[in-house]
Amino acid sequence: MLKSKILSLACATLIVPLSCKKQVPQATDLEVFRNLTKAFRSYWYMGSAEINSFVLSQERYGELRDGEAVLIFVTEDFLKDEQVKANIRTPEVIPVLKLNSTKSFQTGIYPYSVMQSAFYPVRMFSEGLKVTSSVQEWCGQTYTQLNNRENFEIKSHSYFEGEADQEFELESAVLENSIWTLIRINPEELPLGTFSAIPDIAYLQMYHKPLKSYQAHAELSSDSLYHYKINYPKLNRSLNIDFETTSPFKIVGWQEVQLDKGLSSVAQLKASVQLPYWQLNKAKDSIYRNDLKLN
Repeated sequence: MLKSKILSLACATLIVPLSCKKQVPQATDLEVFRNLTKAFRSYWYMGSAEINSFVLSQERYGELRDGEAVLIFVTEDFLKDEQVKANIRTPEVIPVLKLNSTKSFQTGIYPYSVMQSAFYPVRMFSEGLKVTSSVQEWCGQTYTQLNNRENFEIKSHSYFEGEADQEFELESAVLENSIWTLIRINPEELPLGTFSAIPDIAYLQMYHKPLKSYQAHAELSSDSLYHYKINYPKLNRSLNIDFETTSPFKIVGWQEVQLDKGLSSVAQLKASVQLPYWQLNKAKDSIYRNDLKLN
């Protein structure tokens, strides 16, 4: 498993870290583990997932499109070598917080559907363990998978010329797709300042940007909410995530700014519920969509 940089906290509370400088020591051959709070364990290990629905205004082809987004956070056991969900809990599995995120919106006559999954270790200090990303629309579909082993192993497939059937490796970097789960585990560990990061993979797919590391700069500010902003100067893009200041640090919205287009994609929380959704697959269970205010 990739041994990445560890953010060692110089501050003890969520009030202070905005003005504290964080140390960044190197990981050793020994795994380093974070201590999970009682609040974290009681919230995330209650046998349900947290499902959040958002009203979405998504930029595509130079216009804003009305749509919906859903963020589903759930803990599960993850097989270290195969890097898939474990059916049976054994000493070899890694506890992860998984985020399944979806976006759906219309572009003229045809729909867009985006789904991404990010698997982040709950106890072990590491970069994300795996990210998958798929984009479907009437012209075709793209799929990319990143596995964190010795390096970042990338497999990517696309119907676009020049992008089909790629397989390569990248060195370790911050994964934007993993930032969402890190917020939920411990915002004090969020990367700040200037660093190398791989932007949201669906963004790279949709805008035909090379999948690689880019220089990024991030800041964290607060008022009644926390506001995490990560900016990519060479991409003319920034992402702002707004989330609550107390555990479980629920995400209430985000803004994705495309400076070269002069438009911003915006999402605002509609509803949040905790449900064992994998059990609610009968026709009668569609009533739960009303609780999420989903179309």
